[in-house]
Amino acid sequence: MENIALIESFSEFKDDKLIDRVTLMAILEDVFRNALKKKYGSDDNFDIIINPDKGDMEIWRNRIVVADGEVEDENQEIELSAAQKIEPDFEVGEEVSEEVKLIDLGRRAILALRQNLISKIHEHDSNNLYKQFKDLIGEIYTAEVHHVRPKVVILIDDDGNEIVLPKDKQIPNDFFRKGDNVRGIIESVELKGNKPQIIMSRTADKFLEKLFEQEIPEVFDGLITVKKVVRIPGEKAKVAVDSYDDRIDPVGACVGMKGSRIHGIVRELGNENIDVINYTTNTQLYITRALSPAKVSSVKIDETTKRAEVFLKLEEVSKAIGRGGHNIKLAGLLTGYELDVIREGSAAEDDDVELTEFSDEIDGWIIDEFAKIGLDTAKSILNHSVNDLVRRTDLEEETILEVIKILKEEFED
Repeated sequence: MENIALIESFSEFKDDKLIDRVTLMAILEDVFRNALKKKYGSDDNFDIIINPDKGDMEIWRNRIVVADGEVEDENQEIELSAAQKIEPDFEVGEEVSEEVKLIDLGRRAILALRQNLISKIHEHDSNNLYKQFKDLIGEIYTAEVHHVRPKVVILIDDDGNEIVLPKDKQIPNDFFRKGDNVRGIIESVELKGNKPQIIMSRTADKFLEKLFEQEIPEVFDGLITVKKVVRIPGEKAKVAVDSYDDRIDPVGACVGMKGSRIHGIVRELGNENIDVINYTTNTQLYITRALSPAKVSSVKIDETTKRAEVFLKLEEVSKAIGRGGHNIKLAGLLTGYELDVIREGSAAEDDDVELTEFSDEIDGWIIDEFAKIGLDTAKSILNHSVNDLVRRTDLEEETILEVIKILKEEFED
């Protein structure tokens, strides 16, 4: 049977692919019409009847009967004598319908038909997949680890779709094994050739926002609103929340009793330290809350430059800046202001000296390392032990001892 290959194709694609009947018939007709154009130069006078359920089809060519010897276009016209062999009572001017067998197209054309059909089906699948995941951008998605490579993790979802989790979209201490289930947000969908590439991210701020929606019922129900999320993935995050219902404590509802509600989110993010704060339109109060756990004495805001001077007691400075400067960086991103920490002086500290005054003896990068942990004066460094300074900075013990020696000489005079 000459159309056996196509019958196999019909049943194969109908079973394996989620294609509705109408779409499949349209694709098949398009494939056949392309083949007819190549063979006969035109497909205008052909009728194609397709039964995708049975995997069967018929092609009929319609030609006008003309007198013998007057055929100008063999595809459009047929001689009277030839027409009467089909049906004896045909006359000039009538239309003859004649079935075209697939074998008439040639074996090569049949093979090309099958390849063209496969290509069209895959193109249809790719377009559907692109549209499906385009609508899921910004949503949490779960997939299983299929393959772990140095720069990327390949995931497969329940429908067999491939999702890519690049190294720079993974939380620094993420570790995956084949078969692990991974959660992240669909960050982007790009068409690479005919195939869509689906990119997942676990480092996006949106991922943490969506985890709040998923894990905290009041956020999901809209009773609590997540106003803004800022993250240093795997290290620290700050989330501003608000509620329009005065009876609800948004921070308490998000954190839960002894952190019970937020614990699952922290674990998902590789023990990322999450500060949840109450959102407010009062900028000074918002900045004060954003710098927690430090206690801020006062805030001076310059709206034109979007800068704020934050005044703190000496013992609060290192808390405001945080390990590696994370706390102050995130507070600035959360509030939208560039924050300058200013230490409040006391009589005992009047004779202290700014560390920058020693720039001729101490390298600038060393001064910057101390500034990262809130130590920007001579006495603020001398008040700490060498072991403490080694632990909190990226400096060698030898370098710290040299700095302490220089600073002590300043106060020995």
